[in-house]
Amino acid sequence: MRQRHSGSGSTTPPRVTTDPPPIAGVRRYFVTARGVDFHVTEAGPADGRPVLALHGWPQHHYAYRHLLADPPPGLRIIALDLPGYGWSGPPPHRWGKEDVAADVLALLDELGLDRVLLIGHDWGGYIGHLMVLGAPERFDGYLVLNIPHPWQSARGFLPHVWRFLLYQPIVASVGKFLQQHTPILEVILPRGVKNRAEFGPEVVRAYADRFRDPVVAQAAVDTYRTFLLRELPRSARHTETRRATVPIRALFGIDDNAVHHSLAAAETAKADDYTLERVPNCGHFITDERPDLIRARLITLAEETA
Repeated sequence: MRQRHSGSGSTTPPRVTTDPPPIAGVRRYFVTARGVDFHVTEAGPADGRPVLALHGWPQHHYAYRHLLADPPPGLRIIALDLPGYGWSGPPPHRWGKEDVAADVLALLDELGLDRVLLIGHDWGGYIGHLMVLGAPERFDGYLVLNIPHPWQSARGFLPHVWRFLLYQPIVASVGKFLQQHTPILEVILPRGVKNRAEFGPEVVRAYADRFRDPVVAQAAVDTYRTFLLRELPRSARHTETRRATVPIRALFGIDDNAVHHSLAAAETAKADDYTLERVPNCGHFITDERPDLIRARLITLAEETA
């Protein structure tokens, strides 16, 4: 696991307090980009078509364990731990989303990847939208999972703002203590899925235990604090005007209690090629609950953008 990618140019080992949960057949290494010591887990042929996979809160690369354990033929699955999450080192910023997008793009440079397919869930989906809008030449297509698109209007967003207020201010304020010292994640995580058989105690522990680390817990606090205090007010004053030119395929578990699927509607997306597939009997953590569907849609997107 402690292999370091030759492109990083750094010899300082990242913060690691426990080993990641095992996934058969994967390769793990660390790459430093823009001051972040990224932990990378990948599978599939090293010369395969690269697919970059980004997770959200409160998770890490393990959200893509099914895809990593059984990568589609010809695809190289590259699952990151975002800055400060999982086994990646903390960022030199307070988790500004544009900063994180720049961090990930710098990682692609370190890996020598000019163009990739992209998958993003939750905050990883938010970061993915920013990258697709800011550097469309780097992406062949984008499979985005259970996250609103960036083209929100007050009329569409305000009826659902209560969902965000249920938990985001708590994480942004006292989230570090709660994640480290209480079973809050053991409560939240199972409630985010419809079929709990696919989200057993061992999976919950694989996520929740990582947030006992103070660096990881702080990254989550910064994620929400920066969003609520800086980014959400800014977006209310300056709505997103950039148009997406990269093909975007949105999947959304409609039993999501945190985010309403209407916030990802194709009718309000400013994009040349955007579709939304609403997934019944599925909650927020679609990567865990419907890995079969994600794999199938990734294969289709790869074929469409070959």
